[in-house]
Amino acid sequence: MKEHKSIRTATHWGVFDVQVTDGRITQVAPYPGDPDPSPIGQNLLDAVTDKSRITQPMVREGWLRDGPRYDGEGRGKEAFVPVSWDRALDLVASEISRVKTEFGNEAIFGGSYGWASSGRFHHSLSQLHRFLKTVGGYTASANSYSTGTARVIVPHVVGHAFFDVMEQQTTMPVVAESTELLVMFGGIPLKNAQVNYSGMTRHLYRDWLQKTKDNGCRFVNISPLADDAAGFLDAEWLAVTPNTDTALMLAIAHTLVQEGLHDQAFMKRYTHGFDKFCEYLDGSADGQAKDAHWAAGICGLSADAILALARQMAKSRTLITVAWALQRGHHGEQPYWMAITLAALLGQIGLPGGGFGFGYGAEGAVGLPERTPYRPTFRQGENQVRTFIPVARIADMLLHPGEDFDYNGQRLTYPDIRLVYWSGGNPYHHHQDLNRLRRAWQRPETIIIQDPWWTATARHGDIVLPATTSLERRDISCSATDDVLHAMDPVIAPVGEARDDYDIMSGLAARMGVSETFTEGRSSEEWLRHMYDVFKQQAAQDGVEVPSYEEFWQAGEFTYPQGDGRYVLFEEFRNDPDGHPLPTPSGKIEIYSETIAGFGYDDCPGHPTWLEPHEWLGAKEAVRHPLHLISNQPETRLHSQLDSGATSRGGKVGGREPITLNPRDAAGRQILAGDIVRVFNDRGSCLAGAVISDTVRPGVVRLATGAWYDPDEDGLDRHGNPNVLTKDVPTSSLSQGTAAHTSLVEVELYDKPAPKVRAFEAPKLAT
Repeated sequence: MKEHKSIRTATHWGVFDVQVTDGRITQVAPYPGDPDPSPIGQNLLDAVTDKSRITQPMVREGWLRDGPRYDGEGRGKEAFVPVSWDRALDLVASEISRVKTEFGNEAIFGGSYGWASSGRFHHSLSQLHRFLKTVGGYTASANSYSTGTARVIVPHVVGHAFFDVMEQQTTMPVVAESTELLVMFGGIPLKNAQVNYSGMTRHLYRDWLQKTKDNGCRFVNISPLADDAAGFLDAEWLAVTPNTDTALMLAIAHTLVQEGLHDQAFMKRYTHGFDKFCEYLDGSADGQAKDAHWAAGICGLSADAILALARQMAKSRTLITVAWALQRGHHGEQPYWMAITLAALLGQIGLPGGGFGFGYGAEGAVGLPERTPYRPTFRQGENQVRTFIPVARIADMLLHPGEDFDYNGQRLTYPDIRLVYWSGGNPYHHHQDLNRLRRAWQRPETIIIQDPWWTATARHGDIVLPATTSLERRDISCSATDDVLHAMDPVIAPVGEARDDYDIMSGLAARMGVSETFTEGRSSEEWLRHMYDVFKQQAAQDGVEVPSYEEFWQAGEFTYPQGDGRYVLFEEFRNDPDGHPLPTPSGKIEIYSETIAGFGYDDCPGHPTWLEPHEWLGAKEAVRHPLHLISNQPETRLHSQLDSGATSRGGKVGGREPITLNPRDAAGRQILAGDIVRVFNDRGSCLAGAVISDTVRPGVVRLATGAWYDPDEDGLDRHGNPNVLTKDVPTSSLSQGTAAHTSLVEVELYDKPAPKVRAFEAPKLAT
């Protein structure tokens, strides 16, 4: 008789009831209370047990034969040798000890960037970082690919940390009630709202946007992509040239000032440096007025459309939203800084439904009212090594040890990395110019990868350790921007010889003599109970009664009590700027920043400025590569997670990632829907499956990120990973963020037999 059971689990893209029959996943059903569940959950059906799983510890053949060496040319090419867990852990512990002794802990890079699991305990990055801190520390990475630029510029302008601004920004109930005009730079794409860091219980964005529209709000989508705004919003589409949003904002600002439509009293009372900015805006500083006619020649919109938008914004309760994507372009600081400036000119910051906001829809809970102020937490401890790099500068660090670089007013030095330990992330998804990364990846003496799947990162490792997924272990899921904690029981047994990250790290800690420091004498179950009890005590201090650990586990979830969820960004500052000043040097919104000006960066001056990107449709390079590449987030997976799953594969064209072209661009290249095309520039090339749609602006192509990197012998990626094409340069000297959205390409019909995609095949084993 078959054994059937249903187990609830939580993921970054929702909560699901997983049906298991005789130990195999047979059905994935969404949480009953989720009004708009994500189809990404269906990837769990097959990806968790896919042939791309790493089933036992492996060591690259050349590394095992020759030992650590400053030559990693065999990475990604050589076969792997299966070894026992004892031997694998002995090798890892020996290597960490050797590098510590010979070069110091600074020579260990433990960046390990990635979303990993939604579980609060079995979170691979946290486990790795805690372990490395117990053995003396490691070189770390700062910020994120998603928001690395915003995290640096926003505190300079409004004083508060970027994520604090997003947590405090005007919530959707207030927007739905009060906003008359929603101007969306980069749109509010619902596909991005499927996911939320650390999980989400209910997908509510579609409902809140519908309520906002039903209340009479008008939407304007300023983006190269029409579907960055949901169709039911009936948004006006201003198909702007990519990377020119700052020029458009400047022209709107110029119109407001020249026509006397700006709030002069607000600018005087709440902002700093407006006079100096005006000298740039009206052209007295450089001889060029930033008016609508000037901007029209840059951003591809008519001057009349720009003037009309400015006047409409001035007479409406207007909320300006800016997608995270805009700060991932060259000079990505500028549109964020300029959006705040534009909102200040309208004088509506601190009013219900007005002002500005960042990242609405970028994750499923940004701008929603649900909150959990305390969460069960696995403490990482303190890193004794102070050396760090901005997260997007990995290749620079590996290629240029000892070289100096600028970052946010500091002069830092790249360390000489000898060992990389990466757990639960995929830099061969996140990073730009993958051919450059491959060259950089050859330089460390040893690379240790800990992951459930044979991603390209694992294939380019020396020692590869198989980890369990969240469906194979017991955990607690809870996001700071959700109101429900979920108990997560194992759904299936560990695949092959996969082990939990905690068990792997505990084994290493024992070998290195720090077992008690790392484990504190607790098993996994004891850590879960301890973390929950601390959470229970914190909640009690706020008068919230939390059930016992046993009661929570029996119920399967706990809902944290909520307030009315109505927040207006900077309402206290507006009402009392003297009693509640911003934590900036002036106490006000810094339209001009003496701090940034004092850094002396040519690529980030002291006020918002139009700076021409290194690659854009107005550059000379567009003659050779005339299409602007938008490498946005996919709708069938989270980043590269579960790319081998049914939903992700179902979205591919000819087994490759789809690339969307405007009909005009496709016709000029004799490309039809379903054709396999080659996308290329001087950095690399990849194959993709053509989709023809007028939802992309002419001169723009869209190729989402996350297809597992699959290069052939000549470097052609067979699967459609756009990061073989993106340029690995920083946004500016200020933030050193990624400029992935500033890349030009050409597309042509691939007229050869299409090679087989091998991204999901396990690498060859040594005979």
